[in-house]
Amino acid sequence: MTPKPRPEILRYTAFTTDPAGGNPAGVVLDAAGLDDPAQLAIAAELGYSETAFLSAPPAGLGGAAGRAFTVRYFSPLAEVLFCGHATVATAIAFAERHGPGELLLATRAGTVPVTVAEENGVLRATLTSVEPAVLDVTERDVTRALDILGWSAADLDPAFPARIGYAGARHLILAAATRARLADLSYDFDALAAFMRDLDLTTLQLVWRESEQVFHVRDPFPVGGVVEDPATGAAAAALGAYTRELGLVPPDAVLTLHQGADMGRPGELTVELRAGDPRVRVSGTGTRIAQTVAGR
Repeated sequence: MTPKPRPEILRYTAFTTDPAGGNPAGVVLDAAGLDDPAQLAIAAELGYSETAFLSAPPAGLGGAAGRAFTVRYFSPLAEVLFCGHATVATAIAFAERHGPGELLLATRAGTVPVTVAEENGVLRATLTSVEPAVLDVTERDVTRALDILGWSAADLDPAFPARIGYAGARHLILAAATRARLADLSYDFDALAAFMRDLDLTTLQLVWRESEQVFHVRDPFPVGGVVEDPATGAAAAALGAYTRELGLVPPDAVLTLHQGADMGRPGELTVELRAGDPRVRVSGTGTRIAQTVAGR
């Protein structure tokens, strides 16, 4: 029997229009027939923090015909419940082939609507998170995280208490007191991975506030097999929920997050909060990376 060829595997980067910037993701627009080991193998082969796989939607999912899907995300090491940058990358890849509009994605974390619009000839995707939550974290766990990072309590901004933010995945949010502290990131990879598994964290969301609505962020991601995520949509949504929950921004706010510059892959994420709506919107551009892995 002739083996079934692998589907087309695309490479896109999210939250930038520069193929050398933002956060790269694998995108498989037709993952029908790929089992879990095959999806994990593709993600490991690409080596990106996540690869997204689209397949038929679950029964009963609404949305326009042909624009509703099940989506699963795999890092090189394991499945991830939700990934923002791979969602943006997937939506832009789909829109380039089928036109802008609405997508409805059934993720393991819940249903995520995505809108793709063309602005001045550039496609921009906006995802709406699942309902977020902001959770307390113990002083002991914060101390453990700081020790692994090589930070001290004096390195933290007291206006931003440590919390776990959730908007499809869990992120420990720690705010640096200075941009220099954020820029100097070096940590014990295995120790941080073990710590994150203990707390069921996807990344650490390390932030520094430049101005009222402008933040710089970094996201260590050892549980996914990579040192750092260059642009993290799920963590951006969690940060948006955190800033609202703690009254650090107005009920209606648009935040700009700069991420990846310290890695040489700058990207920009936009986070929108709307009064009366608990869900968080995260938007950004994206572009294709030239190389495509053909079925083989």
